[in-house]
Amino acid sequence: MKRKRLLVAASALMMLTSVVAGCSGGNEASNNTGTNAGQASAGKKVELKVWLTPQWKGVLDASEKGADYDSFLKYAAEKFTAQYKKYDAKINVEVIAGDQRDQLLNVNLSSGTAPDVFFESIFAMGDYVHRGAMVPLNDIVDDAAKSDISKSYWDAVTFGKDIYFYPFQHNPGTLVYNADMFKAAGLEKFIGGENDIKTWTLDEYEQILKGLKDNLPKDKYSNAYPMSLFAVNNQGDTWNLAYMRMFGNKFFDDQGNVALDDAKGAKAAAWLKKIKDAGYTNPGPESVSSNDANGMFLNQQLAISFTNPILFNNAKIDMASGKSTKFDARLANIPSESGDPLSFTYVVGASVFQNKDQAKVEVAKDFVKFFSSDPELVKSSKNGIPVRSSVSKEFEKEKPLFAAYNANSKYLFNFTGNVPGYSQLREVLYPGLQALYTGAKTPEQFVKDYQTNANKVIKTNKENSVIYQKK
Repeated sequence: MKRKRLLVAASALMMLTSVVAGCSGGNEASNNTGTNAGQASAGKKVELKVWLTPQWKGVLDASEKGADYDSFLKYAAEKFTAQYKKYDAKINVEVIAGDQRDQLLNVNLSSGTAPDVFFESIFAMGDYVHRGAMVPLNDIVDDAAKSDISKSYWDAVTFGKDIYFYPFQHNPGTLVYNADMFKAAGLEKFIGGENDIKTWTLDEYEQILKGLKDNLPKDKYSNAYPMSLFAVNNQGDTWNLAYMRMFGNKFFDDQGNVALDDAKGAKAAAWLKKIKDAGYTNPGPESVSSNDANGMFLNQQLAISFTNPILFNNAKIDMASGKSTKFDARLANIPSESGDPLSFTYVVGASVFQNKDQAKVEVAKDFVKFFSSDPELVKSSKNGIPVRSSVSKEFEKEKPLFAAYNANSKYLFNFTGNVPGYSQLREVLYPGLQALYTGAKTPEQFVKDYQTNANKVIKTNKENSVIYQKK
């Protein structure tokens, strides 16, 4: 189906606000299958509950009439049920607020009313795999999908020997820098292209930080600092996890335990303390949030900060609309001592919850495979960064940064390690960083204590993990 045809269908769907997704009503979605009433002869009626947290608006684009966060999955549900023969399927789509996800899931799991499908960032859902709440998806992943989607994304969704999420798109984390501030400080040679993700060596990065501190014109950029650093809570902690790997520490060992307490880990912690004490970062990172840092960057009080495609695109839109001051913002990789950049991403995809009704599990898996591989529907992944090379290539002229993100995929590290209790590990990290920045702990004490406390969390969760109990 051509894009124009897709948008017409999507717009029509949005107007049918009184019709539940998956019910075709009087609309003959397919000459072969007709309405849901006509599908009843296909077999047992199966009704699915599909949840998602807000990802993007619209089917292909937020400019579509009536575009909302549920548009894509509602359209996918209509298309799926129109051609589905095994059961008389009905699919209800519901958007769940991200900050209510765990509470709602836990309540519904306890009452036996969990969603059949959940479309979400994988890092937030791994603990449910360890709890045995989800089913493996190996049987719906074919060789074509494995060849089109990089191994690094499959690694992120594999727990033990099984695939538990079907990758759809991803949201990579990088640094963002103010090229105008670089120019003002005489650092032009370190600026990359507008559609590049610039890679600096660690030595070059330290030159940049020093140059920004020493040479930024105070009359133009008053109260400005070279780099953002934050540790008030667990938000944005993925960048802190990347910094801890800057000197070669892998963070997790082969047994799924934290292994930060070595010379490389301590060196990374010492580096963070060093740049903070040297005035290369915003003051008081122990009391600064990632939101604070992002605001300071947009106000040109920081030359370098953190970003992802959503934050970066939103910043560009705000600048274009006049909502915020316009400046030349570009992307860079997190540097490392080895020279290879540190790259991570939030993979987004669908999972299927384990329900006692195996027919529902079967239909849920069929639906996930359908919208995760349908040639038309996978194009919607361009609203983030596609995991499929074919989609990236198709839209690379429209989205020139796709090529740069694709090139970065070979440097991706799995920041969660897919270990049990990862959400609890997040609560252990930032108090340790606060103690490091205030001087309450030395770098060596910080990595030692973090490893000890983190591995207690992992040990407890391993004892209750269906993945580790299989080993």
